[in-house]
Amino acid sequence: MVSNVDMAVSVRLNVDMKSIGEVAARFGLPTHVLRHWEAEGLLTPARAGDRRRYTDADLYRVAAILISKEAGFGLADIRAMLAARSAPARHEVMARHRERLLARIGRAQAALDMLEGGLECPHDDIMTCPHFQGLLADRLTGSDRRDADRAAEFADGN
Repeated sequence: MVSNVDMAVSVRLNVDMKSIGEVAARFGLPTHVLRHWEAEGLLTPARAGDRRRYTDADLYRVAAILISKEAGFGLADIRAMLAARSAPARHEVMARHRERLLARIGRAQAALDMLEGGLECPHDDIMTCPHFQGLLADRLTGSDRRDADRAAEFADGN
């Protein structure tokens, strides 16, 4: 028999928990994405019968997954980062991701510099602009290292 205390705790837990639809709406995601992340081992929502119920801890986990995906990490990498059992193990995974992200940010900054340089260029043919050519010079001289970094990133599944 369920006591009044047990029932009160159960009702309180259900009130504080969110449905899959509520979580999906909060983050602007289709519900199938949350189900997929659960199937991939990234989320483990509680169950009330056959319904998923998400806690505040699950919401933080969804936020971490989204930020990681926006940074270009694959689901396997995100799972490894979130599932690390110790701080040193997590730090190792995160340090590896940090290096990849810094390289990606560097490439994005170079693209932004090129766009801004193009917007400032008064030449009709942008390819004849010495300033614009200067923005491209790094790619001409440093492509070997960048290509190796990019190949390593794609080999890791990103």
